[in-house]
Amino acid sequence: AVDIPCAAFRSGGSNPRIEWKFQRGSSLGLIYYGGELTEPYRNRVQFSRTSIRFQSVTREDSGKYICEVVGDGNQIAKSEVNLIVQGEATTVPVPCPHPRPLSLAMSLSPMPGPGFVPVPGPCP
Repeated sequence: AVDIPCAAFRSGGSNPRIEWKFQRGSSLGLIYYGGELTEPYRNRVQFSRTSIRFQSVTREDSGKYICEVVGDGNQIAKSEVNLIVQGEATTVPVPCPHPRPLSLAMSLSPMPGPGFVPVPGPCP
């Protein structure tokens, strides 16, 4: 599984509106909108207020994941994660030491066997 964090989410607010978008090249698609996951993500992704979790990823999942949180007073916070899938197997990225990164680059590489290996990525 691969977790993509939403650094824009701040706990303690009332009931923020959260949207997840996927950008690849000039194409922009919705992952989570109107309180529900969209197709084709409905059966592949789990949503929480702080992240989305892919059960598995492929090269087609490489791109920019954008989390937008609209809170009190219609203030918008946004965070982005660039995901690069280099093979069909997944690895688990080691989180950056920063408490709330604005963006995070992840690189996923094929594995020689079962299990997962932490892969440190560059921090912003």
